Amino acid sequence: MKNLHILLAGFFVVALSSCKEEVVTPKVTYEKTDSTTVAKPQPIDSSQIEIADLPIQMEGTKYLIHPIGDYRVYEGRAKSSYGSSNTDKVSFSISNYNRFEITGFLQNLKFQHIDSTEIRPLTDKKMVIQTASYLNTIFDKTKHQLLVYAVADMDTNKDNKLDVSDIKSLYISDISGKDFTKLSPDMQELIDWNLVESKNRLYFRTIEDTNKNGQFDKNDVILYYYVDLSTKEWKLESYKPV
Repeated sequence: MKNLHILLAGFFVVALSSCKEEVVTPKVTYEKTDSTTVAKPQPIDSSQIEIADLPIQMEGTKYLIHPIGDYRVYEGRAKSSYGSSNTDKVSFSISNYNRFEITGFLQNLKFQHIDSTEIRPLTDKKMVIQTASYLNTIFDKTKHQLLVYAVADMDTNKDNKLDVSDIKSLYISDISGKDFTKLSPDMQELIDWNLVESKNRLYFRTIEDTNKNGQFDKNDVILYYYVDLSTKEWKLESYKPV
C-alpha cells in the first residue's frame, strides 16, 4: 500500500509538471478594471548596450541601412554566419540579410544616403524589428522605393518586456526610413502579408482577440486589409473575401 501511495504521489507530481509546461504566455493581458485597456509603448532602457552590424545596401537603392541591436553573449559554441566572425562564445552578428530582406530581433535601423555622412534612425521609440523587406518590384511601376516591416511595438502581454511574445504589427516607410507609418490597427496580430504587383497593392491579414481571452484562436475574428502603394497616402482599406 505504501508503494502504491508513493506511485500515486509521483504520478500527480508528473501530471502537475506537465500542466505547467503546457501553459502558454498570452500575447495580450488585460487590466482587471478595464478589458479594453490599450498597451502602452515601452520606454527605451538607457542601460542597453547597442551595437551595429555592417551596413547593407539594397540592390538598386542609394541608401545604406545599419541594423542596430543589443550586444549579446551566447553560452556554448557560437555559430558562424556568412560575412561575420565570432570570438570565443560571443557573437557580434545581430541580423541576417537575404538580398531584399533583413531579419533579426533589432532595436532600430539607421539610414545613410551614399553621398552623405549623416546617419538617421528609423524611429525614436522602443521596438523589436523582426523583418524589414524591400519591395523592389514596385519601384519599376510606381517609382516608389518602399520598405515593409514586421514589428513588436507595445508590451501587450504586460510582462515588462518587449519581444516576440507581444503582438506583431505591420509598418511601412520610404527607402530612406522616412514616413515610418503603422498600417495594422493597434491590438491586432499580423498574420501575413502579400504584394500583388499587378494592382500595386500590399495585402495583409490580422487577427483580433474579440473574446478577450488573451490568445489568438479560432474563436477570434480575422480581418483583411490592403494599401494602394501607387500613392504616398498609404490609406488602409478593409475588404471581406469571406
